[in-house]
Amino acid sequence: MPDPVNPTPLPSANPPPGPTATPGSTGLPSNVAAALACIPLIGGLIFYILEKHDQFVRFYAMQSIIFGGIWFLFNIISWVMHVIFWSIPVAGPIFAGLWVFVSALVHLGFLVVMIIAMVKAFTGARWDIPWVGPMARKQIGETV
Repeated sequence: MPDPVNPTPLPSANPPPGPTATPGSTGLPSNVAAALACIPLIGGLIFYILEKHDQFVRFYAMQSIIFGGIWFLFNIISWVMHVIFWSIPVAGPIFAGLWVFVSALVHLGFLVVMIIAMVKAFTGARWDIPWVGPMARKQIGETV
């Protein structure tokens, strides 16, 4: 007689897509590879090139490439704005100081989003970064 406290789950005909415990092309479990792929830009590029079959890892890698590109672009814009504000006579240092504060808040936001993505990937949950996730799904040819 089956144990009523711990019933055996029935096998599903179509298991949900997600991480697997078996190593992919990288030799790492899917959740570990996906979490490492969340390192903006560099981690994404490495795992997107190395992993050819695991859609879970490829999704997080592409999301990281796009997110890292946006973060890098923000860094360039932030630097240019800082230089522009410093070149304004008299009020320039005030505007530059405000811009540094705003820029630091945006960078903190980027860091929080990166950490959330890494934790979600490591736990095996597929999480779309707002605006970035749908672009990543489209790039890897995945339908929602």
